[in-house]
Amino acid sequence: MSAEGRGGGGSVWRCACAERAGARSAITVLGRLLAAMGRRARERRRPQQQRGGEQGGGGGGEQGWSGGYPEIVKENALFERYYRGQAVVPAAEWDAFMAALREPLPATLRITGYKSHAREIRHCLKERFFAELRGLRVDGQEVEMPQPLSWYPEELAWHTNLSRKILRKSPQLEKFHQFLVSETECGNISRQEAVSMIPPLLLNVNPHHKILDMCAAPGSKTAQLIEMLHADMNDPFPKGFVIANDVDNKRCYLLVHQAKRLNSPCIMVVNHDASSIPNLQIDVDGKKEILFYDRILCDVPCSGDGTMRKNIDVWKKWTTQNSLQLHGLQLRIATRGVEQLAEGGRMVYSTCSLNPIENEAVIAALLEKSQGALELADVSSELPGLKRMPGITKWKVMLKDGQWFEEWKDVPLNRQTQIRPTMFPVKDEEKLKAMNLERCLRILPHHQNTGGFFVAVLIKKSPMPWNKRQPKVHQKLSQRTEDAEVTTTNADDGSEDTAEEPTLAENEESKKMQESQNSDTEQSKKGGVCGPPPSKKMKMFGFKEDPFVFLPEDDPLFEPIQKFYALDPSFPKMNLLTRTQEGKKRQLYMVSKELRNVLLNNSEKMKVINTGIKVWSRNSDGEQFGCAFRLAQEGIYTLYPFIHARIINVCIEDVKILLTQENPFLSKFSSETQKKVKDMAMGSIVLKYDPDPEKPDELQCPIVLCGWQGKTSLRAFVPKNERLHYLRMMGVEVFKAKRKEEESEGKTEEEGQCGAAQTEEGTDVEDKEHDLVTKMEAEIGEESSHSPVESSAMEVENKIEDLGQFSKNSNNHVSQESKDSDTNDVKD
Repeated sequence: MSAEGRGGGGSVWRCACAERAGARSAITVLGRLLAAMGRRARERRRPQQQRGGEQGGGGGGEQGWSGGYPEIVKENALFERYYRGQAVVPAAEWDAFMAALREPLPATLRITGYKSHAREIRHCLKERFFAELRGLRVDGQEVEMPQPLSWYPEELAWHTNLSRKILRKSPQLEKFHQFLVSETECGNISRQEAVSMIPPLLLNVNPHHKILDMCAAPGSKTAQLIEMLHADMNDPFPKGFVIANDVDNKRCYLLVHQAKRLNSPCIMVVNHDASSIPNLQIDVDGKKEILFYDRILCDVPCSGDGTMRKNIDVWKKWTTQNSLQLHGLQLRIATRGVEQLAEGGRMVYSTCSLNPIENEAVIAALLEKSQGALELADVSSELPGLKRMPGITKWKVMLKDGQWFEEWKDVPLNRQTQIRPTMFPVKDEEKLKAMNLERCLRILPHHQNTGGFFVAVLIKKSPMPWNKRQPKVHQKLSQRTEDAEVTTTNADDGSEDTAEEPTLAENEESKKMQESQNSDTEQSKKGGVCGPPPSKKMKMFGFKEDPFVFLPEDDPLFEPIQKFYALDPSFPKMNLLTRTQEGKKRQLYMVSKELRNVLLNNSEKMKVINTGIKVWSRNSDGEQFGCAFRLAQEGIYTLYPFIHARIINVCIEDVKILLTQENPFLSKFSSETQKKVKDMAMGSIVLKYDPDPEKPDELQCPIVLCGWQGKTSLRAFVPKNERLHYLRMMGVEVFKAKRKEEESEGKTEEEGQCGAAQTEEGTDVEDKEHDLVTKMEAEIGEESSHSPVESSAMEVENKIEDLGQFSKNSNNHVSQESKDSDTNDVKD
């Protein structure tokens, strides 16, 4: 190269170096500038934090929040003035009421009632965990023995004076807390506020009822409704169902997470604005008819001043403006609910607020516009043991500046956008008496150490007056041939739904509402109430979900499954669906016949987030064993009554081996189990344990597990928390120190990611994991196939931790296809 060329290249190189040096210099200067800004900001905050600490509690140490912020003062003068003026609380009880509000809310839990082993969980709680709390002191405070809620049936709900904070932070209670967390993940226990349990109980749900939960997230009440549907565990497909709705797309996935713990084929989660939730149609004897619900839960958004004991921010944020802004929405939602309620049906309206503007005012306005179509049910004899206050008949309206108004005519024109006539009590004494507002329930915190709550139970006696002269919708169903539109059989259960005259079709209703809006406004200004409040057009939220595609009757996919598992001829294969229209079907889900009817006839007007339970998963190597799909633990209790092949009955010692060891050799099992497995082909199996009534000390509830038979081994496909649950029920100690668990979590996570693909597809795990099994054998030692598995807490937990790739994947209730939420952020 010439000197000129070298010189030119050197010049370019030097320019590039200079540019890079300049960039580095600029980055350095920017970094120093940001650091200086950060130091100055911290210096400015420090005096404020010191002052805040002094204000928060004389020295700021223990009483202030971390970071130097002052503790929230549990005082609100406007709140006290407002509720003293409303006479919601008897004057003699006012001090006790305010004192209770300033105390932390006790922890409460509920045992899921429909599972066959609810009694075993209750026994385990009472005899083991509660007994260990006797005489225990935490932070100088004696821990009271947990007590059953006197008004909740069968001692399935308990409360203690332990707050959530103490439960999480106290080392003495770590074992109890981990038990609660693990059992909650399995769906065997729900940590739910006591007053939140009341509305589902007052619905009086039966297994054949069609139920709508209008504002369902986060899902604790929805879970109660599902349990009630499955009161008879011998019926895998009750005729009723729950449609759980929420307007918040993100909270819908939290709702899915809650509902899927209960493994029901009778739950559907949808995403709509409750005030304009669409009318659904179902096929009844070849005709389309409007779907009316036997039971509706209307737990509306509210100001939440009944939750002050757990949401302490309410103390400083509370104002009367909150209730004034919510009243109209609450009335619209309640009106939409009663429109969709069947004649003779029951709707429960509830809030976690004590405010009559959100409670009695909404109910009174609804009763007035119903013109006798609705009535308040007398539930004074229901839930004996529950202390309650009757609804009030007189109340006033207050602005956020403290100004009171007793009648609509006193409200100045410039305030009539904030205050509406429906917020005031009815002046006609006869009308007011006929409403029976005293039948409403108000739960006060100091009566039974709970939160505050309001409940009203409404019965529908006849169609709403604005629906009486509307024609019935009768459309002859066309024959369908596409996968997602297979003709369904009659889904009606003989209830009173079809006897109700239908509400308006969506377009007719929107038009009528728009026309009536102006006249309604004029009537309101005069103090009258006319017709339902104006409704809004339906909006779709969030991203588009994958489709729900039912298998056609002649789908070749099903025949090898039917043959492999010897499915009963009564198996409802038409209820199987997938979440993909193209490519291989990886997961098969199942819904009840009634929900299938709803899905097929409303796909265009309803946004479904999730429905169905997973019953089979594709196994990448399964075809060589005779079936491409293995059983899924999520749906095994639904499938089991229809399976007549590949079932192995095991003893309790075999169950312990299956749950404490990942891939045990057949030689470890009882001789009876080895004989049953000997002549069975490799592949997916059912492992069934039946209790022995003559051995009362052993587990007295049946267990059904999904398993996999290898060449020389047998394993169970069970999520980790479910494994721990069964081991607890069998008396095996599974607790391990939290710190130890956290240390091993990272390793488990890494192993889980490495083996997730093979595990999810249910491959022949024996050959791929032989090294792991050999290592485990060396560490644990060979155990006799006839001897019980006696493991310490550390051993049992370590065995399960070592199998993270299986447990983590099996516990994933969220398939990529269904986009379910996998979040643990559960609040009441």
